[in-house]
Amino acid sequence: IGRYMREIREIVKAGFSRRELLRMGLVLGGAGLAAMHGMRGFRPYWAHAASGSGLILASPPNTPFVDPLPIPRIMRPTTLNPAPTRGPNPVVSAVTGFTEAPRPDHQRWTEFGGASDTSPGFAGAMYEIVEEPRTHNFYPASDGVPPSTVWTYVDATTNTAGPLWLQAHHGEPIVLRVHNALPVANQGFGINQTSTHLHGGHVASESDGGPLQFYDFGQFKDFHYPNARAGFASTHPTSSLNGRTVIGDVRETQSFCWLHDHRVDFTAQNTYKGLVSFYTLFSDDILLDTGDETTGLRLPSGEFDIPMVFGDKAFDPLTGELFFDLFNLDGILGDRETVNGKIQPFLEVKKRKYRFRFLVGGPSRVYQFFLSNGQPFIQISSDGNLLPRPLTRNSIRVAMAERVDIIVDFTKATAGSKIYLQNRLVQQDGRGPSGDLGQPTNLVEFRVVGDAVVDNSQVPATLLAAPDRVTPVRRRSWKFDRSGGEWTVNDRLFDPEVISAFIKQNSAEEWTLESSGGWQHPIHIHMEEFLVLSREGKAPPADERGRKDVVRLGDGSVGTDNTGRLRVSMQFRDFLGDYPMHCHNTVHEDHAMMIRFQVVP
Repeated sequence: IGRYMREIREIVKAGFSRRELLRMGLVLGGAGLAAMHGMRGFRPYWAHAASGSGLILASPPNTPFVDPLPIPRIMRPTTLNPAPTRGPNPVVSAVTGFTEAPRPDHQRWTEFGGASDTSPGFAGAMYEIVEEPRTHNFYPASDGVPPSTVWTYVDATTNTAGPLWLQAHHGEPIVLRVHNALPVANQGFGINQTSTHLHGGHVASESDGGPLQFYDFGQFKDFHYPNARAGFASTHPTSSLNGRTVIGDVRETQSFCWLHDHRVDFTAQNTYKGLVSFYTLFSDDILLDTGDETTGLRLPSGEFDIPMVFGDKAFDPLTGELFFDLFNLDGILGDRETVNGKIQPFLEVKKRKYRFRFLVGGPSRVYQFFLSNGQPFIQISSDGNLLPRPLTRNSIRVAMAERVDIIVDFTKATAGSKIYLQNRLVQQDGRGPSGDLGQPTNLVEFRVVGDAVVDNSQVPATLLAAPDRVTPVRRRSWKFDRSGGEWTVNDRLFDPEVISAFIKQNSAEEWTLESSGGWQHPIHIHMEEFLVLSREGKAPPADERGRKDVVRLGDGSVGTDNTGRLRVSMQFRDFLGDYPMHCHNTVHEDHAMMIRFQVVP
């Protein structure tokens, strides 16, 4: 196995792209690459090896629950030098000496913080990130496993490495400056060209961080986030809640987004390598999700509001370096479970309520979360959007890129007891989970400490109403399938030169999404969130009746049911330009399961 891993790295150093390696493998035959490198007993996963003949990864063993759960550091605002501009900035950065990459002018710049169309300056909050390599030990130091080289977002103000946490507020625009300081040397996978996507954000196309908007080492890019609710320039110039009037539709209030790299063909590799962080939105402007336990919905806040990103990893058994199987096009599964970058950490909790924000970072594993003591979760959001009302659930299934906010009440737990957050969903490969439950994998150990404490938080009876359904002006169908070892939408591989749909700005459409062949695909649509209308002609489950930006499609996507066909309703408001739709099994995405659509006047 170690030899195989080293040989992959040597092949990548030779300059072959992953698609070139695929073509080589297809020319050489299913076991061609293995035979070429003397591994006659190995057949790549993408060649559909017979049972027992595939490579079985074996990462170094770990001792569980030694390290504490890393709590993401909250980013600090700064003053950007040079000051942001509507168009690409010609002035060299004081932080890195870089200049800004080419990009279109920011849309709605002066509406949301920009000083003017011609002069530099920005009135909103400003943040600065440098993408750079760092060494990081996923294992406890006592296990003796060497640290890995990761690529990470670093807060330029505090020199803190990711995952970071940018806490934004509705009604307060932001400019996020991201510098690319990544090296050519990649330890076998990843590419030092990046495009930072605000997943879940309602932003203009030039700040979306789409897969074709990547830039090189030695450049930065300013991303403009209005943090305005959808509909502000069309259907809802204003709306009101709790006696407060704001622009946009209050029912489009967002809570939990995230940042990740989205470079075309390399999203899986670059995010697996560490380019992931949190982005949350508080809605204190309408006294809703305020970040304060004494106001609004009074949800658990401060130190009792904790985001977690889950990702399974594989490690070279000889070097301890992160390993990514470049020849697996089905989907990557690791044999070590990480949470916020640590394998099986622990968290000390007080006897009170906590809000946990769960994000599955990918690339290919789906989770079904349980608590080991049988205690239920209280789910308050789907994809970071508040549900109409809380749901009490014994378990919660979350696919790649989906987010859920849950409340866990430890008030009745015994001091000194241990409760485990577990995944019990059976998944053998990138095809997706079977839907069956198996032996639990413990992800986090909650250690209950101390006596009961004052808890000002609550679980409200209602949260946020869903938007009204709208009449579509057009219906479209999209079929997600497989062809020649790669992934297709409507029988076509992704072509960056092709626009698959032209959509009129401020219109509404109904899309039918279909899959076949038993594969599961979490489908993500950029630009604006959608409502799930039906699954196989039936009403969606309760946890999908709020707004979504990722939806699970295929066998076992909901329980053990085959839901290979569903309908969604979506609006395309406020901005113009190019956006993608793609599978968020990022291995599928990188191998052509994506389309571009364009919002036009």
